[in-house]
Amino acid sequence: MKFNQLTIVLFIVLSFSKITAQEFKLGKVSIPELQEKVHAKDTSASAAILFRKGTSYFEYDPVDGFVIITEVESRIKIYKKEGYEWANQGVRYYIGDSNTKESVSFSDAVTYNLVDGKIEKTKLKSDGTFDENFNKYYNKKKITMPNVKEGSVIEYKYRIKALTIGSMRDWYFQTSIPVNYSEFITRIPEYFVYNNKQKGYIFPKVNKETSTKYIVFNNKERSGGRNLGTTFSQDKLEYQEEKTTYTAENLPAMKEEAYVNNINNYTSCLELELSMTKYPNQPMKLFSTDWNSVVKTIYNYESFGPELNKTGYFEDDLKTLLAGVDVQDDRINLILNFVKARVKWNGYTDYGCDNGVKKAYKEKTGNVADINLMLTAMLRHSGLTANPVLVSTRSNGISIFPNRTAFNYVIAAVETPNGIILLDASDKYSTPNILPFRALNWMGRLIRKDGTSEEIDLMPKIVSANNVSMIYNVDASGNVSGKTRKQYTNYNAMMFRDNIGDVKEDAYLEKLENDNNKIEISEYSRTNEKDLLLPVIETFSFSGNNLCEIIGDKIYIDPMLFLTDKKNPFTQENREYPVDYGFPSSDKYSINITIPDGFAVETLPASGGFAMENDLGLFKFISSVNGNILQVVITHQINEPVILPDDYSVLKEYYKGMIAKENEKIVLKRI
Repeated sequence: MKFNQLTIVLFIVLSFSKITAQEFKLGKVSIPELQEKVHAKDTSASAAILFRKGTSYFEYDPVDGFVIITEVESRIKIYKKEGYEWANQGVRYYIGDSNTKESVSFSDAVTYNLVDGKIEKTKLKSDGTFDENFNKYYNKKKITMPNVKEGSVIEYKYRIKALTIGSMRDWYFQTSIPVNYSEFITRIPEYFVYNNKQKGYIFPKVNKETSTKYIVFNNKERSGGRNLGTTFSQDKLEYQEEKTTYTAENLPAMKEEAYVNNINNYTSCLELELSMTKYPNQPMKLFSTDWNSVVKTIYNYESFGPELNKTGYFEDDLKTLLAGVDVQDDRINLILNFVKARVKWNGYTDYGCDNGVKKAYKEKTGNVADINLMLTAMLRHSGLTANPVLVSTRSNGISIFPNRTAFNYVIAAVETPNGIILLDASDKYSTPNILPFRALNWMGRLIRKDGTSEEIDLMPKIVSANNVSMIYNVDASGNVSGKTRKQYTNYNAMMFRDNIGDVKEDAYLEKLENDNNKIEISEYSRTNEKDLLLPVIETFSFSGNNLCEIIGDKIYIDPMLFLTDKKNPFTQENREYPVDYGFPSSDKYSINITIPDGFAVETLPASGGFAMENDLGLFKFISSVNGNILQVVITHQINEPVILPDDYSVLKEYYKGMIAKENEKIVLKRI
């Protein structure tokens, strides 16, 4: 039987339509879904979400009042072994006080395989479900699906009951694998108004409809008198419920790229936070309608504003600390270092105190808010104009929309005639205006005592330098020996100190040797390791017999040796996300090379350079020869902490040119 080209095309289309026109209902897995070898639109995908459906709705509980129930159903196709991780699913839930705790349960979890042309089902057993402690605030309910292979399809359902109605669960339409179909439904009674915030570059279709619902109240009354008895009755409350359905199809995988702040910032997602309640016969109550109302609400929390007013626990110590110190910068540094030494960070982030400032001061440990609200209070008490700044950490995402959950961190700010100084005492290596990297997340929100607030730019303006000087000799056999001196400033210094903080020197040197072409290091030393206001300097001697290449009677040398960049971090054709370095930087390499007797320079990379448009960056390469001494000076400068996608092509070409130039070889010939 012969098939013409049209018949083949129609066959493919019809076969694909059978796969994609799947039933979005658990238990209806099809043979074509199990037969599918690769994803139709992303052949590199290790797995794909065939469908994911969620519904968040309100139930009335006689004890707890309105609670939010969220039910989610998923079907996932496993294409490759790398996709097996999708057989492990987990849902985080809050385990705080009894008024706000959550519960999670899984059901209908089944793995499907195609065996001898028939569908084989393997149900999840009880030993495949377990709880894992995430931290003191959260647990995670987890499942491990059974009998998962390449080609498997897995299904599961879970249900979350939340006693707090302040916000609904975020719904991510996209994830790190393709999503064929995603649907999220909210059913909200007329008593609640939620802010709807959509992130990402893909927006779902939205459909709304309204219906009438009822709450039935069961009443029980006992009658008095001689004839005791109990009567039962029911009251029915009618209300309007708005059902909103969000749907999206054929969503591409979100893939990590170099220098991405937090990929969730750019992932298609829906967030809903309570902005108003309007119960019958009660005045309307407003919540997060704008930033001013958000910060006012936060400031009035018992764990925030009132903690700033507590001073008695530190007054005597602060008086002793600041005796005779009148210079503003000295007072700031003394208070910052005192808090850092007094209270250690317990690893938890929040803008609200956990232990409270007094207890944290006494027990010498606390969360970020305990530490930095304490710092703010001390700065105020010393006569400085200090206020807290709400921050969303890089892992928490960018705080774009007004809502109380946009922030999860707080730092201190001192207003001076020369500008605002930002401080964070939770990190032992921080200094004024050098915050932990986790806090460098675009904009924060400064809150003053009078309830006003303003946006604060968290991104550094000061350049962090990496200055390297290298002197080395090359012998006639291509062996290299020399000395290197590295100086790190500002954020580069902070990251260096953090990297070496808990590492023994022997382990550090072994890694340094292995990471740099197996060089041998000797005479290693560091300067200013503990003095945080000064640059860190490390020096060492090195040698290596594989740092040059000998071909015939010629020696080929990379001028930067083991410091040469080999690969462009920006390889994609286009980019949708900003390139986020975190801070402006400058790398400068001053290199002196002594060539061996009996050799002369045949080729020396020519001097040159180029700059990016809009003063985003600059590269310079300067070379010269003086007898048997070669000199090379290389400068690579990035002037902005964040470069927007519109400038990606310029940045990509900049790196391409820089790496090509750095990899041009010096060629020595025997004479």
